[in-house]
Amino acid sequence: IGKYKSRTKYDTGEEFSGSSLIDADDDEESFFQDINCLQDHGINASDLKKLKLAGICTVKGVHMTTRKHLSHIKGISEAKVDKIKEAASKMVTPGFVTALNFSSKRKQVFKVSTGSEDLDKLLGGGIESMAITEVFGEFRTGKTQLSHTLSVTTQIPGAKGYMGGKVVYIDTENTFRPDRLRPIADRFNLDQNAVLDNVMYARAYTSEHQMELLDHVAAKFHEEAGIFKLLIVDSVMALFRVDFSGRGELADRQQKLAHFVKLLL
Repeated sequence: IGKYKSRTKYDTGEEFSGSSLIDADDDEESFFQDINCLQDHGINASDLKKLKLAGICTVKGVHMTTRKHLSHIKGISEAKVDKIKEAASKMVTPGFVTALNFSSKRKQVFKVSTGSEDLDKLLGGGIESMAITEVFGEFRTGKTQLSHTLSVTTQIPGAKGYMGGKVVYIDTENTFRPDRLRPIADRFNLDQNAVLDNVMYARAYTSEHQMELLDHVAAKFHEEAGIFKLLIVDSVMALFRVDFSGRGELADRQQKLAHFVKLLL
């Protein structure tokens, strides 16, 4: 199974507070503030550094992380978790948004071509941003080839002002081959070396390492906001199948896998 996560500033998890309505743009701005802003609310820099090392780089990241998970970060006690959560809540105005405002946020969605006109038509224009796209199929049906193609097509400017961007590729099965990108680049009249330079690659060796790499990706996306447009994980399941075997470990595997998918969101 392959997972593709196109990244832009977007969230659908507004929280309910009475019957208030808030402006979508204001809510988004506050959610994507750098986590360093929490220093103004009494959180010390060393604790914020620990959060960043765990892949939590924005106020939104704090809101999307449970207290249980925060308390598992080395050096962050339960008392500190409560203080961090309280500080983050002061920076976000919770509430609903109107359907009209939400519609304006959806206008930020862009499509990345798969390189196939027919497949693009089936997908309504290509791989959609602000979403997770799952690709599944039998062995040798082209899942990894599609991953390589998307690594190139993501860099090509497209419709509705899409300017292209960089790609992060997490490889769990040792199937990524940079030389496979070269002929794809030639097909689209792109410079081969420039295409390869725009793909950040990492090999994951265990399911835990896969999770850790995602933390590094989150930090990188924050450091270079708006530069990276696609995250590819090929494949999500492989290492979880190896690390968790038998019915006795099925529940634990599914919980860990669900947490990984939550991080993608």
